[in-house]
Amino acid sequence: MERLLVGRRWGYPRPVPPEPDKPSDSSPRTDPGVFATTHWSVVLAAGHGSVPGAQEALEKLCRTYWYPLYAFARRQGNSPEDAQDVTQEFFSRLLEKNYLAKADPDRGKFRTFLLRSLKNFLINEWKRAGRLKRGGGLEFLSIDAHAAEDRYAAEAPDESNPDAEYETRWAVTLIEQVLTALRQEFNLADKARLFEELKGFIWGDKSTTSYAEIAEHLSLSEGTVKVAVHRLRQRFRELLRAEVAHTVARPEDIDGELRHLISVAG
Repeated sequence: MERLLVGRRWGYPRPVPPEPDKPSDSSPRTDPGVFATTHWSVVLAAGHGSVPGAQEALEKLCRTYWYPLYAFARRQGNSPEDAQDVTQEFFSRLLEKNYLAKADPDRGKFRTFLLRSLKNFLINEWKRAGRLKRGGGLEFLSIDAHAAEDRYAAEAPDESNPDAEYETRWAVTLIEQVLTALRQEFNLADKARLFEELKGFIWGDKSTTSYAEIAEHLSLSEGTVKVAVHRLRQRFRELLRAEVAHTVARPEDIDGELRHLISVAG
């Protein structure tokens, strides 16, 4: 999973704001016809009837964003092993039961639906489900227990507000997804080295290496490097907007969600 340096507290970089109110001409389009095919809007529609692809869309969202829920379960006093079991059992039941019928399209952010559902699960169902022996339930997710716990231990907890921690972890996880996708695009274009040289500029002119030094490393002109940085930032913003679109119910929610995530990630 791609990691750079978002804010000292969480060990990840602070992103360049994607200017949500002024999307570029090359930004992914979010007209109703296109937006209706993205993950969370399809899943919400499935809560009120059978929609092709809804189960697959929900599974993709869950596999992508399991860590903030795992960490929230840990913050409720669960051991690492119990937090894994909570996360696995929660997602298994989420997929089995008609929880989606309770999701409100007017408050249709996937992150808020998941946290609200997890809280209800912990209060109403987990104690009963706890009769299962550890590892005895269905393993929906492939969780690297050591990596998850190392990450959790490295994060500075906000003792007063677990919900705020969850929001920050969600934002960081989303940004990681975007960085991973961006890296893959560069790799497929046989530009892996270019990405490694330029990735420090995604967040602004904070790289310890100058344009001139990178140009020398890559045998390019300094002007070419500047253009590459501009394109890298633009593509990051496009991918960030597209990833956010997967987690909200309506296209008009994207800009507000972008602003929120950038504020909490900082």
